[in-house]
Amino acid sequence: MQAIRAHQFGGSEVLQLDQLEDLVAGAGEVVVDVKAAGVNPADTYMRTGTYGIVPELPYTPGGDAGGIISQIGEGVTDFKVGDRVIVGTAMSFRLQDCYASQVKRPASEVLALPDHVSFQQAAAFGVSYPTAHMALFHRGNAKSGETVFIHGASGSVGSSAIQIAKRAGCTVIGSAGSDDGMALIKEQGVDLAVNHNSDHYIDEIKTFTNGDGVNLTLEMLANVNLDKDMDLAAKFGRIVVIGNRGEININPRVAMMKELDIKGTALWNMTAEQIKPIMEDILSGIADNSLNPIIGKEFALSDAARAHDAVLEPGAYGKVVLIP
Repeated sequence: MQAIRAHQFGGSEVLQLDQLEDLVAGAGEVVVDVKAAGVNPADTYMRTGTYGIVPELPYTPGGDAGGIISQIGEGVTDFKVGDRVIVGTAMSFRLQDCYASQVKRPASEVLALPDHVSFQQAAAFGVSYPTAHMALFHRGNAKSGETVFIHGASGSVGSSAIQIAKRAGCTVIGSAGSDDGMALIKEQGVDLAVNHNSDHYIDEIKTFTNGDGVNLTLEMLANVNLDKDMDLAAKFGRIVVIGNRGEININPRVAMMKELDIKGTALWNMTAEQIKPIMEDILSGIADNSLNPIIGKEFALSDAARAHDAVLEPGAYGKVVLIP
């Protein structure tokens, strides 16, 4: 099998393609031939060795994939060889092993992939959709009829959040930073699309909300935007930080006067019991076609370093995937 491995921490250049022994399924396990692996910003942070999760070197990045079962271990009865499946961080709480031509997981940690969903799309169901779902409801307490601002809506988590929030009956404002991104979020049905590189987008949102502000904000780059989110928030509003790459100065008095709740979220803090109903709801959305992952850039497995650079570039558009 082929696998991308990091033998040291550092920039994207530390990722290399290695030849390894083929995997063998143990008791209760399945081996999946990977057809597409998802690339998440968290993968890039972990690669530096400075993230909250520090893997033992050498390691293979990636917790999300879509593929076909090629082996089943003793005692596995829910799957058979040839089944299409989803491998995801949300099911296994592992951010490793999927940048490869094969991945091994306990059978209890994979899900059946519906025939109408592509392997590339499957790679979005391990982090992007459960993160968006958790931020909206578990942390953000979103309710039908509320106004949700997705600050950075054209990336994989953002576009997932648009679909889930619209499905729940929310009024959705989305921001993007490129023409392609603006077109994408409009196609996904936002009620207001704004360009967060514009000098006027804050005024546009205030006008749209009649000066009342935003009930819930999902923030993808808090070190740039948190102060603006606080300004845009309604009284008793909530802000959920999904992404951040540094520090920012804010005025806590704004939070005091509006009685804001500012929360962070990280998928790996969830328990299996908390994730189960989230994944069940996501799977029901897949079944009724209300959830439809957007695929952005595809890279060959050997180009994992380029994929790591691409997932952090401005102008995010859908899911970045690797194809073994």
